[in-house]
Amino acid sequence: MKKSHPIRRVVLATAATVSGVVLLLSLKPASGPNAQAAGAAPQQTAASQESPQGGTGAAGSGTVDGAVAQTQYGPVQVRITVSNGKITKAEAIQAPKGGTSDQKTALSVPKLTQETVAAQSAKIDSVSGATYTSNGYKQSLQSAIDKMKASAGSSQGGGSSQGGATPSQGGGGGSQGSGAGSSSGGSQGSGSGTAQAKTVTGSVAQTQYGPVQVRITVSNGKITKADAVQAPKGGLSDQKTAMAVPKLNQEAVAAGSAKIDSVSGATYTSSGYMQSLQSALDQAGG
Repeated sequence: MKKSHPIRRVVLATAATVSGVVLLLSLKPASGPNAQAAGAAPQQTAASQESPQGGTGAAGSGTVDGAVAQTQYGPVQVRITVSNGKITKAEAIQAPKGGTSDQKTALSVPKLTQETVAAQSAKIDSVSGATYTSNGYKQSLQSAIDKMKASAGSSQGGGSSQGGATPSQGGGGGSQGSGAGSSSGGSQGSGSGTAQAKTVTGSVAQTQYGPVQVRITVSNGKITKADAVQAPKGGLSDQKTAMAVPKLNQEAVAAGSAKIDSVSGATYTSSGYMQSLQSALDQAGG
């Protein structure tokens, strides 16, 4: 009995060792693949969440300054903020100052900026009592919108199928792409528009109180500026000229023609102004 105890102990110890080894070997293969499968799933979900976030950027967005528009009372310049092709903000970074101009600017600019965002164009109403500022604002605003369209056109020309056709025409295709993209709205207001701008002086119209002669500046077939280079002088004529001519200049730009109203109390000056204005328009081809 005493001799059998050590043998039993050896057998039991050996059996226990073999069982432990078998258990360890059976656990290793099961843990490896499961761990890899468990780790792969989170990586795929993370990748699938990141892919949609890399989509569109802020195309057609930024700040654009229009050209400076010179008015009788000072320069006007408009800055617009664009987001995804829409005007989200407008402001006048230059406007007439000094004297009554301060009041008119304070009265008109907030209304004009509000109308700009609402209309999304330069087709907005002039503010009563601040016509010169309003006209200058609209001119500069149109210039800013033209630049915005030109920028959007050139950026679109760089991609998609249209962008592919432009570079294939050669090295000059890139510059043509920026110009062609802006031809719908921007090119007329920039290079070609300034080339077409011209100043024409109408013939002298003789009135009962003295000669009247009008000079106009025409750009893209529109009157952008009008002034009287001759007008009746002396005595009451000085007062009537000072009262009538600014209104007639304003009406000429607004109407774009000689079909404007006479100024009450200055009928002769008004008639002479309209005659000379029509002569200038005839010479300009308008």
